[in-house]
Amino acid sequence: MGIFVGAFMINISQENILSSLYNVFVDISSKMVGSLADSWNAGIVLQVLTIGGMIALITKMGGPKAIAEKLAKKAKTPASAQIYTWIMGFFIFFDDYANSLVIGPIMRPVTDKLKVSREKLAFIIDATAAPIAGLALISTWVGYELSLIKDAYEAIGQTNINAFAIFVETLPYRFYNILMLAFVFFSALTLREFGPMHKAATRAHHKGEVTDPKTDSALMNQENSFMLPKEGIKYSIYNAIIPIMVLIVMAIIGFYINGVSSLEGDALKVLEADPYSFSSIREAFGAADASVVIFEAALLSSIVAIAMGLKQKIFNLHEALETWVYGVKALVITAVILILAWSLSAVMKEVGTANYLVTLLSSSTPQFILPTVIFILGSIISFSTGTSYGTMGILMPLTIPLANAVGIQTGLEGVDLHNYIVLNVGAVLTGAIFGDHCSPISDTSILSSMASSCNHMDHITTQLFYAIFVAVIAVVCGYLPAAFGVPAYILLPLGFLIVFLVIRFYGKPYLLIQK
Repeated sequence: MGIFVGAFMINISQENILSSLYNVFVDISSKMVGSLADSWNAGIVLQVLTIGGMIALITKMGGPKAIAEKLAKKAKTPASAQIYTWIMGFFIFFDDYANSLVIGPIMRPVTDKLKVSREKLAFIIDATAAPIAGLALISTWVGYELSLIKDAYEAIGQTNINAFAIFVETLPYRFYNILMLAFVFFSALTLREFGPMHKAATRAHHKGEVTDPKTDSALMNQENSFMLPKEGIKYSIYNAIIPIMVLIVMAIIGFYINGVSSLEGDALKVLEADPYSFSSIREAFGAADASVVIFEAALLSSIVAIAMGLKQKIFNLHEALETWVYGVKALVITAVILILAWSLSAVMKEVGTANYLVTLLSSSTPQFILPTVIFILGSIISFSTGTSYGTMGILMPLTIPLANAVGIQTGLEGVDLHNYIVLNVGAVLTGAIFGDHCSPISDTSILSSMASSCNHMDHITTQLFYAIFVAVIAVVCGYLPAAFGVPAYILLPLGFLIVFLVIRFYGKPYLLIQK
């Protein structure tokens, strides 16, 4: 609808309405084709789909399940079960969907046995899936985020920017993601809860009712039989570790090789002087075409996974290719969102949204408030649409030009302009995830509910309090002081301390006292 309205604004004419609608249709079609015709964008779509195929293969081989079961055996108490669920989120860092779908079914029997509420299990899964995928240097998110950053910097005339380096620079400013991961760990460690989650935890531990009997629904207990490993096969952690390590190692090597071939001028001289110095590696990584490199690494990883499955006789070649294609199909919706986001970005450039907002807000928006405004705006859009990807696609083309203009207008006392723009980029990438956590129409939240066999609205209502609390801390101890130039290495420990103190002294224990 956003693309249609924008295209209609561009193509409306004095002629009749049908002629204008025809022009809108043609314009939208050309923008979608144009977004895919771009080699960078095409590489991103291919990398996302290929990683989807690789995920399906290793899931079919039982690799992620073997990792999960190995950790699950060590969970003897409610605290350890929750902490191991949290740890598994770091192992399955490459995709938030895979994170939810793999961890939930494995840990559910363990947490049920130890009387941990399904609401808490769903929260841990949801609160680690997107935040970890958003922070990971290699995931299904990275290429998309890099493309948004690259395009938005081009809008302010910086055509030779290092998109990957800027992405890495935003990591300390992902306050919501980092503090949410800390919150999950502290709440699991102390076994203290507050708000509706405390009620759910008390019910589960005292009555043994891991789900609310009023809202319990068997509909949420669904698994895709096509993705489940075959009966009778021996699960091995190496069926997941080896393909994932191939993906990571080949991506790292590929970044260097691809980047070296693209370097020129002073950067090439630095490389020739010392090809393996930190500065040379940084320059090479920055010049690399990340979309192509990760696609190549994922393709090789898929081939390795197929070879391993054939060698172990887990599947034949036909089944392997069928599984890979199924995984590709599962991420087609991501490709659709990507194309729509790119098209929307193109429409907004043509309409002049960024220029208008820059003119409107650059002289009136105080420097210190912009990152917070961006974070809140991102969360509202993400809550309304249920998609982090779409929110990033809408906001990123506006944020970088706006932050640049506000920085120039206000003079940014005590703050470097580049760091200020990076801070605002971090606000976009985390605001989108915060809104996604609160939204009942979020795909990741729905998957977390299904994987945990938890009533979906029970999951949302219990998670909402925690998400809002962490977001407030992210603003007060993150985006507001960071806009004044306070460094992240001071703000993050402060945020950790406040999160821990609130859980420790405001949170209430729910375990029965053992005599």
